[in-house]
Amino acid sequence: MSGTVRLTAAQAMVRWLSVQMTEEGTRFIEGVWAIFGHGNVAGIGEALHGIGAALPTWRGQNEQTMAHAAIAYAKTLRRRRAQAVTSSIGPGATNMVTAAALAHVNRLPVLFIPGDVFANRRPDPVLQQIEDFDDGTVSANDCFRPVVRYFDRIARPEHLLTCLPRALAVMTDPANCGPVCLAFCQDVQAEAYDYPESFFSPRVWRIRRPEPDPREVADLAALIRAAKTPVIVSGGGVIYSGAEADLAAFAKAHNIPLVETQAGKGATGWDNPMNFGSPGVTGSDCANALCARADLVIGVGTRFQDFTTGSWTVFGNPERRLVSVNLAGYDATKHGAVPCVGDAKVVLARLSAALGSHKAPAFDQDARLAWHEAVRRVTAAPEGETNALPTDAQVIGAVQRMATKDTLVMCAAGTMPGALQVLWQAAAGGYHMEYGYSCMGYEVAGAMGIKLAAPAKEVVCFVGDGSYMMANSELATAVMRRVPFTVVLTDNRGYGCINRLQQECGGAEFNNMYKDSNVEVQPEIDFVSHARAMGAHAEKAATIAELEARIVAARGRDIPTVIVIDTDAVSGTGAGGHWWDVAVPEAGGPERLERARAKYTAQVRRQNVVN
Repeated sequence: MSGTVRLTAAQAMVRWLSVQMTEEGTRFIEGVWAIFGHGNVAGIGEALHGIGAALPTWRGQNEQTMAHAAIAYAKTLRRRRAQAVTSSIGPGATNMVTAAALAHVNRLPVLFIPGDVFANRRPDPVLQQIEDFDDGTVSANDCFRPVVRYFDRIARPEHLLTCLPRALAVMTDPANCGPVCLAFCQDVQAEAYDYPESFFSPRVWRIRRPEPDPREVADLAALIRAAKTPVIVSGGGVIYSGAEADLAAFAKAHNIPLVETQAGKGATGWDNPMNFGSPGVTGSDCANALCARADLVIGVGTRFQDFTTGSWTVFGNPERRLVSVNLAGYDATKHGAVPCVGDAKVVLARLSAALGSHKAPAFDQDARLAWHEAVRRVTAAPEGETNALPTDAQVIGAVQRMATKDTLVMCAAGTMPGALQVLWQAAAGGYHMEYGYSCMGYEVAGAMGIKLAAPAKEVVCFVGDGSYMMANSELATAVMRRVPFTVVLTDNRGYGCINRLQQECGGAEFNNMYKDSNVEVQPEIDFVSHARAMGAHAEKAATIAELEARIVAARGRDIPTVIVIDTDAVSGTGAGGHWWDVAVPEAGGPERLERARAKYTAQVRRQNVVN
């Protein structure tokens, strides 16, 4: 019979986490990002110190951004490993709510362990405590409930015996995967309990590959056989399943062209003849033309987000059918889709076997080749000397020309996510975009998380001045930990992306660019000096040629490099694109709004939606 071991609840938690293993023999929770306060320093802090290298602790600069690093780490490793994040009970905890929402939207595992109020309630109200006048059980941590997949409050030491296995079960479940919050009452962290020794035996967590229902496979095979112009929409689920090669082989074997979502981009190399680029709002001309004709849309591991579907105007064929291959039944049945619930890799194998030698009718490759020429044209370096500021497309072109097979580009919000989706020619595995939540401030911390997960990759982070201003402090963490990556900081002096959207919706230029904001002095922010002050190598590129040279030079450093380049705030990508449903005021505006509303109404009539 197993004996017991007397530990504090915090000591028991970190000891248990340190022996939760992957099939590859590594810890599933690689370590813990921590910023300590009164709500976690004495209990969790001391426990983390005691366990040492068996569960490493890293100090961040901001609770939200260190969580972003953990999320990027998990995304890069395809949800096979994760990290934990701990904070104190008040603003530190609520700082992490945004990161939890980001992880939830993107279906990514991260373990949030915020401190909580005293379970015994003797010193109430404690510093930073939120009091609900009508519910004594509520704390600030209840904000996590709608943005995590599993929430629990550890109010007794023995709660760990049930809540910890539940937490890991969620984080390793491919269909239910997402963030977990274990709100840990600060007095309970320090309480001792006699835990069963067997509780701390190492455990291996397997990532399941659920088989599809054979009837659903047969239904899908029948639809594909009957289709004349099918298209595959490849989403992030393809990458999480490790089904990249399987999808490419399936597309080739059955002659079905494919397009890639933001989350799915990079699963198939850009030069694969079956890959027509991205669909939707920030899609390629050839992909959107293909989708407009499609009579069968086969989603594989995608949620069919509005950017992918052009707010349901991209798939314009009135006879089109929608199929969704997805691990989550919730996603598989969206928009009236015929579902096929199962792991992408398994479903593709079963489906290919059911189709046998069937091939879809031939499709036109000329549009794809014409698109590649359009990309080359808009991303080309400017010819001769010019006083014009470079466009975002030219900046992308500079990085593209210097890229190697090991280059991985990443971004999250602003102009660059759309520009990269439509223009970046991703090698397989060379693209990381947080666009489920499109969270400004993810970029610098995310780049660090990617590099920690994939140290052999050359990580290039695209970030605008707006996002950089929101969250840049983990640059100092990367310097301290000697985590090298390259930041290409495009300075257009404001929120250029939303400024363009504002005008497209008939609005006046207002409160987005510094020049249109209510300020006394136009700022002249020295981003180079700022980055240098945090220890990074930083310099400014005056031209596209200088940017190219600085990209190459950064490869020899063991600290982050920040390259600042001024860009044109007005121009868009210059190629591709599609309508996006952003509602325009219906009444009470000037003529410019009336014109925009008329265009909006015309597009709404084109929406081909089944809910």
